[in-house]
Amino acid sequence: MTGAALHHEIDIIYQDEHVVAINKPAGLLVHRSKVDPRAARFAMQMVRNQVGRHVFPVHRLDKPTSGVLLFGLSKDAARRLAPQFSNRSIKKSYLAIVRGYVEKSGTIDYPLREILDRKTDARARPDKAPQPAITVYEMLARVELPHPVGRYATARYSLVRLYPQSGRKHQLRRHMKHIFHPILGDRKFGDWRHNLFLEQQFDCRQLLLHASTLEFEHPFSNRRITIKAKTSDLFLRVAKEMKFDVEV
Repeated sequence: MTGAALHHEIDIIYQDEHVVAINKPAGLLVHRSKVDPRAARFAMQMVRNQVGRHVFPVHRLDKPTSGVLLFGLSKDAARRLAPQFSNRSIKKSYLAIVRGYVEKSGTIDYPLREILDRKTDARARPDKAPQPAITVYEMLARVELPHPVGRYATARYSLVRLYPQSGRKHQLRRHMKHIFHPILGDRKFGDWRHNLFLEQQFDCRQLLLHASTLEFEHPFSNRRITIKAKTSDLFLRVAKEMKFDVEV
C-alpha cells in the first residue's frame, strides 16, 4: 500500500452509538506495533480521527489481510464483545485465491503451534504445545491458466471461502499451506513461484485474503448483526483477469 493511500479516509461500513466497523485495507496495521516500527498510520488512529472519539479493538487482522475490522466505541462495549471472540460465537468468512484445485468442500482440523514474536509477545513460550485449530472451506470456482509456473505447463487456482472455527495466529494462511494450497501473495507461508507469477502477470504484490463477513451479537441490543466488506479493486481485478466465473 502506498503512503498516499493510507492518508485517505477509512471506509466505515457500520456504525452506531456503541460499535464501529471498517473495511481495513491490506497493508494497514490495526495498531502501533514493533512488527513494523516504521509504520506511520494505523487503523485505530485513522478511525479515531474520523469518528472523533476513542475506539477499542476487539480482534485483529494481519497487516496484509483486508476486510471487516470491528471496534468498540467504549471500554464497556469492547469488554462485552470480547467474550464472543473467545467463545467463537462470532461467525466469520473470508475470500481467498489459492494455488491449485481444492476439493469442493472440506474441513482442516490441524493443531497449530502458537507463533510468538519475542519483540511483541512478552509471554512467549516456544515450548507451548500445539493448540486445536479448525477451518472449514468451500470451493467457489477454479481456473487453469495457460502459463507455466515451476515444473508445470499450466497454472491452476481456486477461489475459496474460508470459515475459521478457531482463532489461531495466521490460522487461515497456515492451514491452506498445510493442505498444499497456499494463498496467493502470502510472503510468509506461500509459494514464491506463484507469488512471482502473480506479480509479473497481474501486477499484484498483495495477499489475496479478505475478511468478507462478520456476524456478531450487538453488545447492548443483543441483535444479531452481519457486516459485509467489499473486496478491494485489486482483488476484483485479479479475479476478473484470472476469469473466475463467479462474482467476488
